Amino acid sequence: MKKISLILFFAIILIGCQEKADNSSQEAFEKNSQTVLANVTGWQNENIDYSMYSKDFIMLETGVGAEKDSLTLDEIIENDKRMWKYYDFKLLTSPPVLLPGVNSETKKPDGSVRHYSTWEVTLSATDSTEAKTGQIRLYESFDFDADGKILYQQVYGDFTGLMMKLHHVDDEMGEVEE
Repeated sequence: MKKISLILFFAIILIGCQEKADNSSQEAFEKNSQTVLANVTGWQNENIDYSMYSKDFIMLETGVGAEKDSLTLDEIIENDKRMWKYYDFKLLTSPPVLLPGVNSETKKPDGSVRHYSTWEVTLSATDSTEAKTGQIRLYESFDFDADGKILYQQVYGDFTGLMMKLHHVDDEMGEVEE
């Protein structure tokens, strides 16, 4: 009986000393995931609500040969307008895959959101050309400020390959086909 009491005592101590689960990062992830879904839907519908972005927003420029390392919200708004003028975007991944991100130093969940998706992108037809369509797989990450606004965003995908396909660039020569 003494051994059972001793085991029970140590089990209670062990359970009492375990670190309590922090639900705040899970709650932040769930809330921030709704913002990411609104962002994705806004992009597809060509009407993003830019109030979901922090005034200090930065987007990492990930393109090969980029002139700058990051873009501001004003630059993103202008880029979005240009992209929507020439291309139509359709999200093929439904529902989109959203996963929690982690703090790079602590390796613990921090409320950030990772997004994996496949998009269909269509270059609109003109008087002299037919519409052209391609698909692109994207990885995107979103970090948020204390108010739940998007503070930092980065996106990775083969945009060069997509543009070559849509604009009929010859892979070997790098020239536009006629």
